[in-house]
Amino acid sequence: MRSPAHSVVWLRRGAQRLGLVPTLGGSVAAWQLERAEGAFDLWRPWDGGSDLYRTASFPMVPWSNRISGGGFEEAGTFHPMRPNRAGEPYPIHGDGWLQAWQLERQAGDAAAMTLESRHFDGSPYAYRATQHFRLIDDGLEQTLEVQHLGTEALPYGLGVHPWFPRTAGTRIAAPVRGVWLSGKDPLPTAHTERIPQDWDLSRGTPAFGSFVDNAYTGWGGQARIEWPGQGMQLQLDMPDFDEDGGTAAHYCLMYRPADGPAFCFEPITQPIDAFHLEGRPGLRVLAQGQAMRMRIAWRFAELPGAACG
Repeated sequence: MRSPAHSVVWLRRGAQRLGLVPTLGGSVAAWQLERAEGAFDLWRPWDGGSDLYRTASFPMVPWSNRISGGGFEEAGTFHPMRPNRAGEPYPIHGDGWLQAWQLERQAGDAAAMTLESRHFDGSPYAYRATQHFRLIDDGLEQTLEVQHLGTEALPYGLGVHPWFPRTAGTRIAAPVRGVWLSGKDPLPTAHTERIPQDWDLSRGTPAFGSFVDNAYTGWGGQARIEWPGQGMQLQLDMPDFDEDGGTAAHYCLMYRPADGPAFCFEPITQPIDAFHLEGRPGLRVLAQGQAMRMRIAWRFAELPGAACG
């Protein structure tokens, strides 16, 4: 977990440690819990390379997921957007993850990182973003905020992109009501409340299975990941969920590749290609000086009745 180009800043509390990599897109290198049997990775640890998709987690700002059509229109003006990741035909996950952040404050168990971005790579966006991390006795408090700096109002969205380790018994559950279906790429083609059984987070689904890269609607702002073989579980809650618009303003996405040691569950404020969906679900138009934020509470615990292995 070392890189000659990027230093890891470690936060510690009790048996936990959280590693931040400000200069690599404001990402997270690892979140680990030391147990009697050794370190347990709550998020899949960074491999030390330069690919953000190999970190433990990274922020998505000033929007998440993909934008089709070469850009988007706002108030009668078309804003072109370029692809920003090799192999991706569409711009993806905003541009905060592609820039170096500044470490603003650090205590033993807490830190803040900031980014001021002005039209990165030709983007129409000018904004200031802040991430806060604070370890507590049984988990992590995480906040992502953005403030619009430009003179022209623009639509915004937020999200975080954690990777979770998976074994044969790993499961994930979240209260959802519908899902956007897609074709050969992840762009949505139709919405349905008849969720395929092995995608249905409301019933709980294995972390291994058919390929999934889809956004869900009707999400209740919670999720639970279980590792029965390790006797552990991780709970996600959104403390501001109801006051910040509830299910109408929050979505989630599962990325479940067919192979590999990890999968993703992403809390997001707008779904894939929201810029071109009817009603632009979840996008929030911010005028100069206006802001939005996402606050997440992560809590880990031993899994009742599970045998450690």
